[in-house]
Amino acid sequence: MRNEVAAIAIGRNEGERLARCLASLEGWTHPIIYVDSGSTDGSTNVAKDAGAEVVELDMSRPFTAARARNAGLARLAEIDPDCEFVQFLDGDCELQDGWIEVASAALVADPDLALVCGRRRERFPDASIWNRMIDHEWNTRIGEARACGGDALMRRAALDEVGGYRESLIAGEDPELCYRIRQKGWRVRRIDAEMTAHDAALTRFSQWWQRARRAGYAFAEGAALHGSGSEGYRRPETRRALFWGLGLPMATILALVLFGSAVLLLLLVWPLQVVRLKARGLDWVSAFFLTVGKFPEAQGVLGYWIGRLTGRQRRLIEYK
Repeated sequence: MRNEVAAIAIGRNEGERLARCLASLEGWTHPIIYVDSGSTDGSTNVAKDAGAEVVELDMSRPFTAARARNAGLARLAEIDPDCEFVQFLDGDCELQDGWIEVASAALVADPDLALVCGRRRERFPDASIWNRMIDHEWNTRIGEARACGGDALMRRAALDEVGGYRESLIAGEDPELCYRIRQKGWRVRRIDAEMTAHDAALTRFSQWWQRARRAGYAFAEGAALHGSGSEGYRRPETRRALFWGLGLPMATILALVLFGSAVLLLLLVWPLQVVRLKARGLDWVSAFFLTVGKFPEAQGVLGYWIGRLTGRQRRLIEYK
């Protein structure tokens, strides 16, 4: 079973994290392809020393993670066109022992299953509140799913049917791929198995803000692409970001101008939202930052539409 699974890892300046990533794939996948996006820290040499097939992107073209993953798929088609399954992961992740066996068995058992993902965990969840929040974010529901993240074992046939990743997306490329795959009748599933360890390395408020802004951008672009369908893809997330991060603050300011301190009770809406999230099982700090996170998400939504309406060239929103 192991010989039927290839791996494609992508990264830029991941350093020691990349070495751990590639070492975790050894013995479980073949071939191992590493796609580098303009690293300056010797990552390509690290990958070559680890025995990986290295693809270096032409950085004269705009970079996206989707483009990197497609480049890996193109190289895989050249060196192993008959490989049935491919494990994607980012260079800051490590594959867990046994994942390939469990995940590939799930794909073999269900020919309608396009991809499976498992439990992604943060390596250092206690390093910061933001790392802890991300670790909670990864813990999605077991069973049929609408999307996965950047780590997943995928069936090549499903990828080929939809033409791979949408290279123009600067964020949200994985859920968008899953949406198109599901529209073709394939299914996506999260199974109850340990998959990867991830190192978000979020230690500053500014990093968390940028990550939330990127999410808002992805919500808006996803809704623009597919939101008119029956599923309303990304429309609920976009609406929530605009309501909490833009509409409600503007309405509060306007009400204060028109009616004065009589409407100060509106300011209680945000603390009540924190209480509501706490009641859903979050700790107080996570509930607070999830509420505040709607402001950068709204910023991302606005950024997408401003860029689209003005024709401004899109740039990556990076947080590390």
